[in-house]
Amino acid sequence: MLSIVILTFNSSKDIVSCLDSIYKNCKKYNFNNFEVLIVDNQSTDDTVAIANKLKDQYKGLSVVINKGNFGFSKGNNEGVKSAKGDYLLFLNPDVDLIDVDFSELISFLDKDPKAGALSIKLVLDDGQLDKACHRGDPTLFRSVSYLLGLEEIFSKLPILNRLFGGYHLVGMDMSSVHQVEAVSGAFLLVKKSVFELVSGFDEDYFMYGEDLDLCLRIRLKGFKIYYYPKYKAVHHKYRSGMKSPLLKIRRKTSFYFWQAKKIYFLKHLYKKYPKLLSDIVVKALDLKISSFENK
Repeated sequence: MLSIVILTFNSSKDIVSCLDSIYKNCKKYNFNNFEVLIVDNQSTDDTVAIANKLKDQYKGLSVVINKGNFGFSKGNNEGVKSAKGDYLLFLNPDVDLIDVDFSELISFLDKDPKAGALSIKLVLDDGQLDKACHRGDPTLFRSVSYLLGLEEIFSKLPILNRLFGGYHLVGMDMSSVHQVEAVSGAFLLVKKSVFELVSGFDEDYFMYGEDLDLCLRIRLKGFKIYYYPKYKAVHHKYRSGMKSPLLKIRRKTSFYFWQAKKIYFLKHLYKKYPKLLSDIVVKALDLKISSFENK
């Protein structure tokens, strides 16, 4: 059984389209062995009211209301407690499935005992690839190469794209199924047994970074992460967050974004570099975080 976990927070503008795309895809491929869990982080809009109304329309839909705004990691972990499936799909409410055969995806993971998780091809509203669905570990060199624009500059040049494009693994064939180091939490299909083995999402992350952290811990347990571009979904990722028209929301999400980078660096990268260099990186991240804090 597949449990589709959709964490919501003020998602009333997205949830109807997201659910409609799920049920249309499942009907198209005659896939019936699934449930959908709307897990709400105490929305202040009518997200929950809309979701409850849709329970009569969509079979297998249920609503779980968290006791507060727990953020992405804890919010999803709470939702998983109610999940009945052997497979979990973490799906953002701002994602619309275009063409997804869940039976094939589950079969792919099921055939390989070491296959832990996968994501499909995610595209943005303009049709361009959402590069977050095809990630490498964010080492210091890769992060700097990406921030300096070197990944984009050398993305079409063999060898150099692998050297400078490791942040999104741009030197790989984006049209074929292959292993990657990390995928996006916007569409993350994972074996429940693997998710539980690594104790789920790390709740130190409020939002951002938790998918990278989860994928790393899955790989450290000997499991593989895959990119499966045969199927596609649209990620409307810039409707809110750091590109929100509201300055307060942009600042708050930017704070969590840089905070997540610091958490990840301290957990997984700090000891891999000379202490002086790592301390400089942490100090730079602290300065970035403080520029968005309490303002």
